[in-house]
Amino acid sequence: MSEAPHLTFDLDSPGVSTGHLVVPKGADCDSLSLPVFSCNRGEGPSLLITGGNHGNELQGPVLARRLVEWLPEAQTCGRIIIVPEINPLAVQAWTRNTPIDGKNLNRVFPGRSDGSVSERIADAISRILLPMVDTVLDLHSFGPTWDCAPSIISHPIADIDQMTKTVSISKAFKLPVTLLWEHNETDGMFDTCVHRQGKTFICTEFGGGVVSAEALTLYEAGVRNGLIALGLVAGKAEYPTFRQQKSGQTLETTASDQLKSPSPGIFEPRCSVMDEVKQGDVVGVLHPMGSLSAASIDIRAQSKSIVFAIRSAMYVQSDEEVAILARPLAH
Repeated sequence: MSEAPHLTFDLDSPGVSTGHLVVPKGADCDSLSLPVFSCNRGEGPSLLITGGNHGNELQGPVLARRLVEWLPEAQTCGRIIIVPEINPLAVQAWTRNTPIDGKNLNRVFPGRSDGSVSERIADAISRILLPMVDTVLDLHSFGPTWDCAPSIISHPIADIDQMTKTVSISKAFKLPVTLLWEHNETDGMFDTCVHRQGKTFICTEFGGGVVSAEALTLYEAGVRNGLIALGLVAGKAEYPTFRQQKSGQTLETTASDQLKSPSPGIFEPRCSVMDEVKQGDVVGVLHPMGSLSAASIDIRAQSKSIVFAIRSAMYVQSDEEVAILARPLAH
């Protein structure tokens, strides 16, 4: 009989505790030990913070470890559990998917105890950690080939009360954007698993590309605001500065707002994140390769909107996403 997932310490111990979440070995690899931090201050809200769901989004793991440094002094009540890297195999390989089984961890929840390593990680988190908390904060960024506005995102939730609560908490982070994202690919996602348990799920998208000191300071300020709103940390929430402004917008985006490359070529961005564009404005230009006489192709906005995310200059394939537009959320 295979070993069951387990923690190497007691999460109910008062104060600060550290240890590991052990993910059992399988046919594809040996067992994994995921470092876990816990700060238990008694009665109050309970929160799980995770990073490294996608291994090439390192803002989350870095920020999670920064939180560990100051939370013991700042947390006033409740329980906070932090797992900086829930997919260490992908983090070490700097890949979106787990290199051993090629699976996207964020598409296999709630996992399987007898599955591949990604499924066993999801199973361990779902069975051991999720029952201990009422809210999950999953720290993502847009990946190394994108720039996006620092944001809290949520997908539409059928339960209206749960949707209202999620948007309200998301706004309290006071990041530049709170985004409602209509996403077709939700099967097996972490948030879907959490929602089915009746719990609240908050997801960050912390920009992309370079992990700069300035950006991390902004992200950390946003998460502190969220912890204040959840009642776990005392203090006054304030908007962090982004592009010389201290403000936030609530936006929505649908599948039709995803601009794609019409053919292979080098994508050249012509807009920046948070730029306002009108219908017909050039968002980017695609340069075909192989001939200097081949005309470049303008990629244009289909309607008045805001640039939420845009690809870095790079070679893209046909039908590959190059920009995501958004608009103010209709109430």
